[in-house]
Amino acid sequence: MPPSIGLITCSQRTPRAGPQISTFIHNTIRGFYPPETATITTIDLAEWNLPLYNEPGMPSFISSADEYKHEHTKAWSREISRHEAFIFVTPQYNWGYPASVKNAIDYLFHEWKGKPALVVSYGGHGGGKAAAQLREVLQGVRMRPLERMVQLRFPERKEVERAAKGEDLGLDGEGGYWVGEREGIKVAFGELIAALEEKTE
Repeated sequence: MPPSIGLITCSQRTPRAGPQISTFIHNTIRGFYPPETATITTIDLAEWNLPLYNEPGMPSFISSADEYKHEHTKAWSREISRHEAFIFVTPQYNWGYPASVKNAIDYLFHEWKGKPALVVSYGGHGGGKAAAQLREVLQGVRMRPLERMVQLRFPERKEVERAAKGEDLGLDGEGGYWVGEREGIKVAFGELIAALEEKTE
C-alpha cells in the first residue's frame, strides 16, 4: 500500500485562495510522481470548521480517539491518525500563520507525533515568516518537519488582491506565474517521501 499523505489547506477565510493553491500543489506532485508513490488526500480546515479548542483534557495525555469528549475531536483524531505524513499549505497573515491551523494542531498530539511534514507558504513575500513559525509548532508536537520549505510569492500586489478576493489565479496547467516553482515542489515532496522511508526502516 502506498503511504497516505494529508494535504492540509490551512486558510478558513471567505473568500480565499487556499483551495486552488492546494490544488496546484497536488497537481504539481502528480505531474512528477506516479499514484503508487503516495495517496494524497486534501484536508480543508474550512470544511472541518473546528471550534476553538474545547476539550477538557490535555491531548498529550490522550492515547485513543475514544478518550476525547467531543465528537468533532474524535473525528479529527481519526482523520489525522490515518495519514503518515502531511503537507501544510498556509498563507501569511501579519507575519504569522492563521489561527485556524494552530487550533487544529493543538487539538491533538500523539496523532501528529513522529510524522514527517512539509510546509508550503504563500503571500506577497512568499510567507517565509509564517512558515518558520509553523515549523516550530510542528516540532512542538514532535513532528518531523523538513528543513526545506516551499515559499510561493505573488509577483505583484494586484495578485495578492486577487487572491484575497478568491479570484482565479490561473494556476491550472503548468502553474501560471508559479511554473518556475514546480521543480522546488518536486524536490521537497521527494524529501518528504524519503523521510517516510527513514521512519519505516
